[in-house]
Amino acid sequence: MSGTVTIFFETPQGLREVGAKIGASVMETAVMNNVSGIEAECGGACICATCHVYTDKVPQELLQPMSSEEDDMLDMATAERRSTSRLSCQLRVTAELENTVFIIPESQF
Repeated sequence: MSGTVTIFFETPQGLREVGAKIGASVMETAVMNNVSGIEAECGGACICATCHVYTDKVPQELLQPMSSEEDDMLDMATAERRSTSRLSCQLRVTAELENTVFIIPESQF
């Protein structure tokens, strides 16, 4: 499937609306749209936890299951780990994510 959907990033500075390409990662979408707070030090290789987001405002059934690698890496995240913590590099944009909100922690370091 191709196309774009609108997703939102909630940052300490406010809400950012961006167009997200279906199939891209949520991290790639943030980086391509200069969303502050997503550092993405490793470029999406799931080895740095600097693209940590909270998915409190996303229906969990819309997200791909968490891998054991992502689970382990989230233990190293600087920001508080919550039950809704995910690495945005591991989340693919789908049509079902239209108008969802990803919350960016105050700090990735």
